[in-house]
Amino acid sequence: MLGLANKSPNEKTSWTTRLKAGLARTRGALGGGLGSLLGRRKVDEALFEDLETALLTADCGVEATQALIAALRTRARKERIEDGAALKEALREALVELLAPLERTLKVLPKQPFVIMVAGVNGSGKTTSIGKLTKWLQSQGLSVLLAAGDTFRAAAREQLVAWGERNGVTVVGQANGDPGAVVFDAIQSARARGIDVVIADTAGRLPTQLHLMEEIKKVKRVAAKALEDAPHEVLLVLDANTGQNALAQVKAFDAAIGLSGLVLTKLDGTAKGGVVAAIALARSAPAKTLPLLFVGVGEGVDDLRPFSARDFVEGLVD
Repeated sequence: MLGLANKSPNEKTSWTTRLKAGLARTRGALGGGLGSLLGRRKVDEALFEDLETALLTADCGVEATQALIAALRTRARKERIEDGAALKEALREALVELLAPLERTLKVLPKQPFVIMVAGVNGSGKTTSIGKLTKWLQSQGLSVLLAAGDTFRAAAREQLVAWGERNGVTVVGQANGDPGAVVFDAIQSARARGIDVVIADTAGRLPTQLHLMEEIKKVKRVAAKALEDAPHEVLLVLDANTGQNALAQVKAFDAAIGLSGLVLTKLDGTAKGGVVAAIALARSAPAKTLPLLFVGVGEGVDDLRPFSARDFVEGLVD
């Protein structure tokens, strides 16, 4: 699989610039940037208190903030860090260490087809992310077919068809059809045509909509009947603007359909990206941390890329 490391230096710089722009609000919550907050200040209790407040304001959450502050205190004592500039570098490394376990490359196995099921609440950017993910998979030399399984929302099928036309891929769907039947037909069609990947859209829902959560469980069962071991990835799309509510969504969807990974969207300058730190410490099951496969920073078709902890931290800590 190709990745961001295989991109040209100019393209990687462009992505880093867009990511940094997308994290502008988070840097603002961190006191206009950690450089402004820490500067050449002396490392004392007041500085740790200001940094703790800044991390909470940036949506890092209580658990992640406490873990980061504790790690910084320990490192400051051990390495005798006395000025804010050195503490800033220590924070940078602490963040990379915290977020690194979220990294996982999406590897498409030769399942013919490899089935990716995508869930998320209405407005999370789910269908748009599917369109962008399609483009990314095509850049890896893979053929893609889309299943319009979101039959609950009237415009969802039309939106997915538009993305299909934009990327030149087939969309299987039925007006007001049963979502399970749509996904079954899509998998059978992909098998017959030798398509590499099927991406199945599912109806946007809130975790409290129990009837719809039961429906999404049915879609997963139907996919398994259509192809052994399917779906091979179950991804949840999260809107970065939802802040700590994202953790509740992860827990509810994981309990219902067994998530394998996350996609974080709308890091476009209005969201606070500190929620990634909270996700890194969230445990939806004992000893289970769900990987963050992709982040999205805008509306462009190329604005969804694999998550890199170091790139993210570089955009966060200036």
